[in-house]
Amino acid sequence: QVQLVESGGGLVQAGGSLRLSCAASGRSFSTYAMGWFRQAPGKEREFVGGITWVGSTYLADSVKGRFSISRDNAKNTVYLQMNSLNPEDTAVYYCAADQTKYAVASMLARADFGSWGQGTQVTVSS
Repeated sequence: QVQLVESGGGLVQAGGSLRLSCAASGRSFSTYAMGWFRQAPGKEREFVGGITWVGSTYLADSVKGRFSISRDNAKNTVYLQMNSLNPEDTAVYYCAADQTKYAVASMLARADFGSWGQGTQVTVSS
């Protein structure tokens, strides 16, 4: 299992940007698929996007064109770049890891992620 720590959350005005980071422990980070999820108050957790071990990405329709995901295996870190934020993006954001070597990035939306971070709060003011 890998340990995950998110950072980079905060308060931002609508239209602004934030970059979340997720630092992972362990020597096998490069072989993990990574996902980003979010949970707003009173709502179920939703998949935001993910990146496979070879760097293919898949994003939910709600964030496509505004968010992007990247990874730096040398730093054991995955990033979620969020642009054009709106109040509906307010949530606690979580990263997650899965050891499966998915061949198709869209499969990440239904992956069974086994390791989770503690989350970081993102608040977008109108």
